[in-house]
Formats: sequence, C-alpha cells, structure tokens
Amino acid sequence: MAGVEGRVIAVTGAGNGLGREYSLVLARAGAKVVVNDLGGARDGSGAGSAAADAVVAEITAAGGEAVANYDSVATQQGGKAVVQTALDAFGRIDGVVANAGILRDKAFHTMSADDWNAVQQVHLYGGFYPLHAAWPHFRAQSFGRIVVATSTSGIYGNFGQANYGAAKGGLIGLINTLAIEGRTYNITANAIAPMAATRMTEDIAPPELLARLTPGFVAPVVGHLLTEENTETGSVLVAGGGQVHRVRQFQSKGVTFAEVPTIEQVGDRWDEIVDLDGAVPGTNPVG
Repeated sequence: MAGVEGRVIAVTGAGNGLGREYSLVLARAGAKVVVNDLGGARDGSGAGSAAADAVVAEITAAGGEAVANYDSVATQQGGKAVVQTALDAFGRIDGVVANAGILRDKAFHTMSADDWNAVQQVHLYGGFYPLHAAWPHFRAQSFGRIVVATSTSGIYGNFGQANYGAAKGGLIGLINTLAIEGRTYNITANAIAPMAATRMTEDIAPPELLARLTPGFVAPVVGHLLTEENTETGSVLVAGGGQVHRVRQFQSKGVTFAEVPTIEQVGDRWDEIVDLDGAVPGTNPVG
C-alpha cells in the first residue's frame, strides 16, 4: 500500500493541537508536510513563527521532511502562499488539511459583526483559499486529497457558537460539491469533526471528558483519508476518544400535495412531513 509515502500535504493551523498531531502522523508515514501556522492566539489575535517552527523541528529531528509556512489562510494571498510553499520546497502538492481555526464564542444577541466575520474568514474562507489554490494542481495530476475540519457545532449547533457553527457547516457544503467536481480527477474531499482536547476546547468541556479525548485518536482517521487507497469522498466523519462514525443527512417520506395547499392543510399534515420513520439518505433532486 502506498499510503501517503512521498506525498506532499499541507496542514493549516498545524502549530498546536490537532494540526500538530496530523503533521506528525503524516510525516511518520512518509509524507512531506507543509506546517502552516500564523502563530496567533485562540481568538485570532497576534502572530509568530515559533509554533510552526517547533513542529518542523520535531519532524526533521525524527528523520522526516517538513517546511514551515506562517501565512494567514484568512486571505487569498495567504492561501496561495501555503500551496506555493509546497511547490517551492517539494515541487508538488497532493493534499490539503484545512484545519486552521479560531474561537470567538458569544451568545448571538451579544455577538458583533467583527466576531462573526473573523470566524468566517479563518474557518470558511481559510478552507476555500488554500483549496482553491491547490485545485488546479490536483486536476492536472489527476490526484488530490482534501480534508476539512468541521465540527459537531456545525452539524448539530451549539449555544454561543453561531459564527463557528455557520462556518463549520459551510465547509460541509464545500466538500459535498468538491467531491462531485473532483470525482473524475481522482480527487476526494471529506470532512472530519474531531472531538479532542486542545487549546480550542480546554475550557469548554469537562476535564474528565477531555482526558479521554487525545488528538492521537483523530489523526489516523485524517491520515487514512489522505492516502492513495482512500476512495471515500463527500463524507463527514466524527472522530474522538477511539470512536469513529459517519454522519449523513436523511429525508423523510414526506407528503405530496396534488394541488397548492393552504397554510392550514400544511399544518394538518405536518406530523407526516417531519416523521423520520422510514427515512432514507437524502439526495439532491436537481443534481
């Protein structure tokens, strides 16, 4: 099995936590890794090179190959620079893990437009920019592997995370379409919703729970999705604490109205419309 050996993979937000673990696991498996990290705080403020440099040093000390990149993926220029770093250092780009993220949690009625925009820029746009820069290379070589970091907050919602949940949900919509467009070019696109103890979650989950959720349980799942052998695409995987499962949207049997209904007629049949007994996986009716 070829796995990821010799493949060039960029990991964004790789200076700490999950991104660091992804980079280390990929390097141990023989991948050449671009370790991207702006070096900022959890809320996105500040910058520095120490975090990315430390991960690169750890990889190279163990005999692996890695190079640092310090650009912000929240800008188009930064996303392009991440991919260009891979091209300059290793001559190609084979995979991208869009993992960079920040948190600005607030109840919706106290959330500012700045809090909303900052989180969208790092998570949603920070997924789009490097993937858009890598996409032409994936198509030209008929190979590409994409993993974006979504969240259960994006799947199910979570109090105080309207900005974060919206961005993470948007990334699911992105990989759904990239999976379709990339299929004939041997490009897979999947999303991982990690449950892990990192600086992003250190104060929003009970310590006894975090103790069981080490990033090490998540990284091999991400690694598999980046391998040559992986054919899974357009899927959302939740991983953490040793458990891995896939989530998917389903649709009810619903009802069919022979004529345009009244509001009252819709209400009369509402229980049938939302009844999930016998539900089947959802499909795009126009795709």
